[in-house]
Amino acid sequence: MSRQLKGFAAMNTIAENLRGRTAATREVEFAVNNSKENKAMFGIKRVAIGDGERGLLYKNRRFERVLAPGVYRLWDAFGVLEVRSFDITRPDFIGKDVDALIERLGAELGLSFVLADIGVEEVGLVSKSGKLEDVLAPGTRKLYWKGLVSVTIDKVPLGDSFQVPEAVSKRLRQLGVLETAALAVTVPTESAGLLFIDGKLVRKLEPGAYAFWNFQKNVSAEVIELRVQTVEVSGQELLTKDKVSLRVNLAASIRIIDPVAVRTKVAKYSDYLYRELQYGLRKVVSAKTLDELLGDKASLDGDIFAYVRGRVSELGIEVLGVGIKDVILPGEMKEILNSVVQAEKAAQANIIRPPP
Repeated sequence: MSRQLKGFAAMNTIAENLRGRTAATREVEFAVNNSKENKAMFGIKRVAIGDGERGLLYKNRRFERVLAPGVYRLWDAFGVLEVRSFDITRPDFIGKDVDALIERLGAELGLSFVLADIGVEEVGLVSKSGKLEDVLAPGTRKLYWKGLVSVTIDKVPLGDSFQVPEAVSKRLRQLGVLETAALAVTVPTESAGLLFIDGKLVRKLEPGAYAFWNFQKNVSAEVIELRVQTVEVSGQELLTKDKVSLRVNLAASIRIIDPVAVRTKVAKYSDYLYRELQYGLRKVVSAKTLDELLGDKASLDGDIFAYVRGRVSELGIEVLGVGIKDVILPGEMKEILNSVVQAEKAAQANIIRPPP
């Protein structure tokens, strides 16, 4: 009996040993498998690019390739990879390495991008989904993502006139960007416009709306009024031929008949005209006595008109009329004249009254 018990004990011991060895073996296998799994996961970078995105893969800060939508597992044991994702619902590429991408992608650039390469004598018009959205200055180089939004680039030569096509100017005005890319000019009826490029007069503009590209050149415009205008010269202190001091107010009617001449032959035609009216008034008044001035005002107006017209006609200014509005005498002179008038009236009354 004891032998049987001893046999059972021995068998139990053997079974325990076998179970222990099996468990140990399983632990070793688990450790080995886990180690392999860890080694497989170590250095793997998972990248997901959405449908409305594109990715750019860089290795050691150098561009490698474009990543289309999808999930990528990239081996990066040493941390040298970088993925930059971009939202292509806004197709403008906002990266700083446009030239590097163009060079690295080469013939494959058109698979992912639309290239806007604008010449130095051109303006680029950017349309998105068939609608004009932006203007690119001469010499611009820019990329747009291909994909969700259709982007087209039209190149417009600047030409010699620099004029923006009417349809383009209307669209840019709607977008609120016309003034940033061009000079907008409106010439009203009964007016004329003058266009200057780099300070040189290049064109006369008829009434209407215009826009001119303001790239590379200094483009400016002026609008000249062609309707009849009134110029007033007020409060001029003058001396007559007989040294009587008085103040005179003068008004003149003028019209511009040659806007080119009036702008190019004199710096400021309004200042020049005002001075000539002053000089003409002073010249005529100083040549006449007070009695002559008061007695023949029409002659005074005619003399001033003839003088001023001769001075400004070659400047493209037509003088239509000149007239003295007021002649204001000093207080003491008014009293003297009133006394003279009263004496003349009294004398006339004495002549008319019959003798007693």
